[in-house]
Amino acid sequence: MNIRGNIVDITGRKIYFGEVHVQGSVIEKITELGEEDVNEVYIMPGFVDAHVHIESSMLTPSQFARMAVVHGTVGTVSDPHEIANVLGVDGVKYMIEDGRQVPFHFAFGAPSCVPATSFETAGAIIDAGDIREMMQWDDIYYLAEMMNYPGAINGDAEVLAKIKAAKDAGKPIDGHAPGLMGEDMEKYFQRGISTDHECYLKEEAEGKLKAGVKVLIREGSAAKNFETLIPLAKNHAQQMMFCSDDKHPDDLEAGHINQLVKRAIDDHGVDFFDALYKACIHPVMHYQLPIGLLREGDNADFVIFSNKTDWQYPETFVSGVMVASEGVTEIDFQAPVILNNFKTRTITENDIAHDDDFQGHSAVIEVFDGQLITGRLHHDPPVKAPDPSTDVLKLVVVNRYNEEKPAVAYIKGFGIKDGALASSIAHDSHNIIAVGSSDACIVRAINLIMENEGGICGVSPDDDVTLPLPIAGLISELDGYMVAEKYKAVHQFAREDLGSSLTSPFMSLSFMALLVIPELKLSDKGLFDGKRFEFVG
Repeated sequence: MNIRGNIVDITGRKIYFGEVHVQGSVIEKITELGEEDVNEVYIMPGFVDAHVHIESSMLTPSQFARMAVVHGTVGTVSDPHEIANVLGVDGVKYMIEDGRQVPFHFAFGAPSCVPATSFETAGAIIDAGDIREMMQWDDIYYLAEMMNYPGAINGDAEVLAKIKAAKDAGKPIDGHAPGLMGEDMEKYFQRGISTDHECYLKEEAEGKLKAGVKVLIREGSAAKNFETLIPLAKNHAQQMMFCSDDKHPDDLEAGHINQLVKRAIDDHGVDFFDALYKACIHPVMHYQLPIGLLREGDNADFVIFSNKTDWQYPETFVSGVMVASEGVTEIDFQAPVILNNFKTRTITENDIAHDDDFQGHSAVIEVFDGQLITGRLHHDPPVKAPDPSTDVLKLVVVNRYNEEKPAVAYIKGFGIKDGALASSIAHDSHNIIAVGSSDACIVRAINLIMENEGGICGVSPDDDVTLPLPIAGLISELDGYMVAEKYKAVHQFAREDLGSSLTSPFMSLSFMALLVIPELKLSDKGLFDGKRFEFVG
């Protein structure tokens, strides 16, 4: 197969008219034929998402690939710690096996924090011995984000053993240190951790870049740090990458890394080659991925755009096979295996009600739209019941692995007027989390999740909408585009019928149990202070 067009040489920072000769799955030869011709197509390396949890798309890896290739993505650096928290090492194996079914480059990491903390109940444990074993697998490319930054800073023996296993295998270590600056930041990254995708302050990112950390510019369905961090891209082109972290199916249907490239160039004046370096080259080089970079002898992974300004619907090639063209995927649907870890039971209003001696909660979680961090509000008098008129709602987490009393707290910022949302996607242990204006609606929502052994749902006093997620309570068994449509219906119900003011209410809800992101979160064991790393009260 020979393809002619304008060849984009990102590392050489030049564009010329030429011909790519593909033999099987490899680029055999590239011939330069003349100067750039704007009337011809543009051939360039494919895009790579430098950090993503595939499970957050609610899709199997094979379904994620079907949708991502439409936007020119040829590979992902994927942390499977969501399913690992539910199913352990078997969950990691599941993701690898499913991803092997399709022409796409999945670079999975070994989850470093399962469970994420000792302050919550997960479905599995992955210890340093498991990490050392996984580091020998060809399909494991790195140690996934070390979320236990206090453990890394303070020299926790288990944390250091996991880091050593990655170092001994010669594989990179991903970071996770939101808001960390100064001496603690330096101690953390001196452990050999090389990246961070959690920067939400410009000065925080600047400090980490100065320390030699590779900073990922994140723009996902919940956390949106692009506008804050992209100004740094002009002076730190070789030290940054693009990632989504978490991408809901409707957002993936609309676009992927291609959107970030376009915004960087068009809206922020980032140099054309610098933007592409972040999207195509840097992830491959840093993680030593087997993804071709449009060079002779490379794997034939590349994209063909009609021009260099639109960034929409390219022809996408993976290992010499065209996997997408004109907005249509060429990857076939793969029916998945169903695995789960779910103790089915129902709860009652009494299970989440307060007794007569309850004095109230003075600490209230404050949710911020587009951020994973939360605030801490002091409520005086203490909250004893949800009050939709002031947007103070009840938040509940139910252990789905063991029968325990639900944990209850209060939260402000969801905007629900009359009803509730519930989800079995609750980072990172994935217990059931629900938020609502009344105990009756919260209980109905939680029981819908129980009945389906996983999913997301919204309920009002007289209606409900559910998207079942039977694979680990995280992933649908359906075609990705069908999942996107069903998700849109639940999302629309949350926004229009229940009145949530958040851009992505289900994604935001899923992070309200993520204890490693400050400031206040709720686990199945209680309200947690993410700054002090201890329970409140």
